[in-house]
Amino acid sequence: MKTGVFTVLFSEKSFEDMLDYVKEAGVEAVEIGTGGYPGNAHCDIDALLEDENLRSEYLEKVHSRGLTISSFSCHGNPIDPNEAFAQESYDILLKTIRLASLMNVPVVNGFSGTAGDHEGAKYPNWPTAPWPNEYSDVLKWQWEEKLIPCWKKIGEEAEAHNVKIGLELHGGFLVHSPHTMLKLREATSPAVGANLDPSHLWWQGIDPVAAIKILGKAGALHHFHAKDTYIDQDNVNMYGLIDMQPYSEVQTRAWSFRSVGCGHSMQEWNDMISALRTYGYDHVVSIEHEDPIMSIDEGFQRAVNNVNSVMIREQPGEMWWV
Repeated sequence: MKTGVFTVLFSEKSFEDMLDYVKEAGVEAVEIGTGGYPGNAHCDIDALLEDENLRSEYLEKVHSRGLTISSFSCHGNPIDPNEAFAQESYDILLKTIRLASLMNVPVVNGFSGTAGDHEGAKYPNWPTAPWPNEYSDVLKWQWEEKLIPCWKKIGEEAEAHNVKIGLELHGGFLVHSPHTMLKLREATSPAVGANLDPSHLWWQGIDPVAAIKILGKAGALHHFHAKDTYIDQDNVNMYGLIDMQPYSEVQTRAWSFRSVGCGHSMQEWNDMISALRTYGYDHVVSIEHEDPIMSIDEGFQRAVNNVNSVMIREQPGEMWWV
């Protein structure tokens, strides 16, 4: 496995300066945004799709620094009730799949999306309880009429281009747990799998090691994000885990994203890395920085140091002791 970084946190840097910076910091791979919520500061996708020489030059800048590209990321909402944004999200996904295929990037990351509650809705609607029964009716309609048809098409495109999809299990979207991940995969395509981010599991009460086992056994673990979450139990007692306070309200929020090792112990991170190896994951652990009480530079470097301290890079040797 390799240590990587989701480079959108360095969008103000030029492509070359960003690569130099993260290489010096101690990472071995980059995850690059191509559009959607993360933006495309380091990837002019249309220009790269059109020009083979430009693609070669782009890859040379990466590879000459001893880096690889772990994934392209275009987190959006391809089933948003806002038809323009849904179409934009869908189109960038298909473009990113094509570009990943042309540049031998194995994974495209994104969100499953969330639909509205009926055909004429204005905003996405994320049901979180089965009753009153209308909530269950909405969820059934969203899956059958919107989510599955959309991802069948995307899955077919990914299969045709030999690219894997890594869906982030993120609250607010229809795929947010191992169960919903596997449910969509079964209904659509084996190309559809998880970009597992433990920070989104912890606040839902899901053990990331258990999630790794579940998804790894199913062959559905396609990418991994390294981000932590701090749970403030006093605030949980007041607000619960479905906490709608702004992320900036750190003193009162039930939970906050943190740099690796600042929310959970390094033993837990060591257990996750070991579980990734045990259940067949041998790709990149990509750092995502969204820590509200640390600067980008400090939070990023803390994460690099902590991830590198538990990383398993080499393949296991022969069991000489048996």
